[in-house]
Amino acid sequence: MNKIRVALFACAYNEIDGVANTMRYFDAFARKHELPLLNIHGGFERYDRQDGSVRRVELRRRWPKFQIDFHHDYDLNLWRYLAEVQEVVREFRPDVVHVTGPSDVGQMGLLIAHRLRVPVAASWHTNVHEYAERRLIPFSGRVSGGWKDALGRRVRELSLELIGRFYRVARVLFAPNAELMSMVEKLTGKPCYLMSRGIDRELFHPKRRTRADGQFVIGYVGRLTKEKNVRFLRDLEEGLNARGGRAFRIVVVGQGAEFGWLVKNLPRASFMGVLRGEQLAEAYANFDAFVFPSHTDTFGNVVLEALAAGVPTVVTADGGPKFIVEHEKSGFVAKNAPEFIEYVDRLRRDPDLLGKMRVAAREHAEQAPSWDSVFSSVYNTYEKAVLGSADPHLRTASLDALSAVPLRTKADAQLG
Repeated sequence: MNKIRVALFACAYNEIDGVANTMRYFDAFARKHELPLLNIHGGFERYDRQDGSVRRVELRRRWPKFQIDFHHDYDLNLWRYLAEVQEVVREFRPDVVHVTGPSDVGQMGLLIAHRLRVPVAASWHTNVHEYAERRLIPFSGRVSGGWKDALGRRVRELSLELIGRFYRVARVLFAPNAELMSMVEKLTGKPCYLMSRGIDRELFHPKRRTRADGQFVIGYVGRLTKEKNVRFLRDLEEGLNARGGRAFRIVVVGQGAEFGWLVKNLPRASFMGVLRGEQLAEAYANFDAFVFPSHTDTFGNVVLEALAAGVPTVVTADGGPKFIVEHEKSGFVAKNAPEFIEYVDRLRRDPDLLGKMRVAAREHAEQAPSWDSVFSSVYNTYEKAVLGSADPHLRTASLDALSAVPLRTKADAQLG
C-alpha cells in the first residue's frame, strides 16, 4: 500500500456516535500500517499530539457555538484557528484532504484544500437533511398536518440542495450503502464509492454473555436523540405489556438530550450510560433482542455490533440498517410501528426462533468486512480516483465489494 498522505477533517472523533467511532478506527488503521495521517477535528480541549504515524489536532469548540446534540456542538467561529491549521496542513504536505461532512471542521478543510490546491475526498456519514426536518417538527406545533408535512419537505429539500453544493467540490465521494451512493451521485453528478463499516468480531462476541435469568432483555445502544426515534421505546413497552406474556425489560446504553424524557416515561427501564470496549461488548451479549427504531441512519454501526454479539435485531425499513439485517433470518425489518412491536414480541414468545436467529446473527456478522479491509479500499480509491486517472473498473469493483458483504439490496428492502 502506497503511503498516501491524508489530512482528515473529521466532524467527530471523541464524541459518542457512529461517525466518531469510524474515525477512531480510521486513525487506528493509519497507525497500524504506518500511514501518514493528519487528523484534525473539533472537540472539548485544545491539543496537538503525535502518535506513531498519526498527528492528531483537536480544536476546542467554544462560544459562540450552539448545541447540535448532547456533546455535539457547532462552533460559529472555528475560523479563529484557520491560519494555524492551514500552516499545519501546509507543513504536512497532504496528497488528499478528506472531509467527513459540512460541519464547522469540514468547511475549514474544504477552504484549506482549495487554498493549497489539494484534491478533496468527501464521505457521507449523516443524513443532515433529514435531521434538519426532524429538528424543525417540535417548533411547528401550531401548524396543521398538511402544512407541517409541506414545511418539513421544503426544509429537507433546501438542506439537501445546500449539502449538495458542499459535496460537489470533492473530486471523489464515499457513502456507506448502495442507496446513498446512488443519491450522492444524483446530487453531485460525480461517481461515489463504497465506504462501508467494519466490525471487531473478537470484541463483539456471544461468548461475553454472563446472564442466565429468565427475563427477556431488549437492548438499545446509541445516542438518545429525536432523530434516533428513541421515544418509540415507550410505544414498544406499552405494546408488549398489552400483549401479556413473558416478562421483559428494556436496557438503554447511551446518552443524549432525550435522556430525561426516557427516564420519566420508561420507569422500569435500566439506563447504563455510555459504555466502551469490553463493557459495551458484554452489554450487547446480554441482550436477547436489539432494537434500533431510527429512520435516518446511514449505516448503523450498532446494528452490526449487536449481530456480532449474536443478538437478533429489529430495525425500520428506512435508512442504512435495513441493508445489514437479513429479514426473518438474523432479525426483522419493520415497515411500520405495529409491525416493529410484533416482531419483537415474536422473539419474546418463541425460544426456538430466538435461538436460531442468535446463531444466524453471528454467522451474518462473520461475513462483514474487517475495518482493515474497509480502509484498504478507501486508500485504493484515493490512489486510483483521486491521485491518478480514474480506473474505469474501480466503480464496478466498489459495487462488487458491496455485493460481497452482508448488505441487503434495495429490492430486498421493499419486503415484498
